[in-house]
Amino acid sequence: MIVAAKPVATTSVVAAAADIKLGTVLAKSDLTTTQIAGTPPKEAILKPEDAIGRGVIANIYQGEPILSSRLAPTGSGGGLAATIPDGMRACAIKVDDVVGVAGFVTPGMRVDVLASGIPPNAEPGTGQVTKTILQNIEVLSAGTDIQKDAEGKPQQVQVVNLLVTPEQAQMVSLAANQLKIQLVLRNPLDTKVQPVNGTPILSLFTGQNGPTPAPKKVVVKAAAPKPVTPTYSIQVINGSSTTEQKFNTPEGQH
Repeated sequence: MIVAAKPVATTSVVAAAADIKLGTVLAKSDLTTTQIAGTPPKEAILKPEDAIGRGVIANIYQGEPILSSRLAPTGSGGGLAATIPDGMRACAIKVDDVVGVAGFVTPGMRVDVLASGIPPNAEPGTGQVTKTILQNIEVLSAGTDIQKDAEGKPQQVQVVNLLVTPEQAQMVSLAANQLKIQLVLRNPLDTKVQPVNGTPILSLFTGQNGPTPAPKKVVVKAAAPKPVTPTYSIQVINGSSTTEQKFNTPEGQH
């Protein structure tokens, strides 16, 4: 006896008609529908009108169902601003061509921020020090910007936007204006933030990790005082004249 399989119920959900980049404001032409067997994802969008006009806050690929969590709230528009969570800031920093052109950082990656320079009030000969100022920071976007060089001519620069708190934004801004900034890529599963000592340039030659220890102070001990030999004196009175004579007393005798 052959038992016919029961048909699986499907649900029509809104999907991407083509690859959609972060920051795009969805239009009708960006959308299509696809059938999902069984129960659709909780945040799936069932009607195109519920997605049109909303900004994309994460890349969506062709044929992928569009989830509400991948879109900015209705009315917030598109672009980078729509991707910033409440209480956070997008802080832009310039990076070198190797980082930008090679695709070293892309949206969604995690990086540490390093700053290099000569510390204020540093002792002569200290040289440059590199310090990790931020750890496990999310990259919002990476691209190019047009800025003017020293002669006023436009030039392309590589810019990376980082998702930071207001306090972290102040740190990055200060470091970017006074020091050299570098980004180092980290594993997205490694979210540990741990203390990292600054590394002075002298450590590259001394083989010491962390800050170069301060030179030890040389303590000069004062010489022990010489023992004083006890003395006694005798006054000799001869008529109207008086004389005094002093004699050394052997140690331990009185």
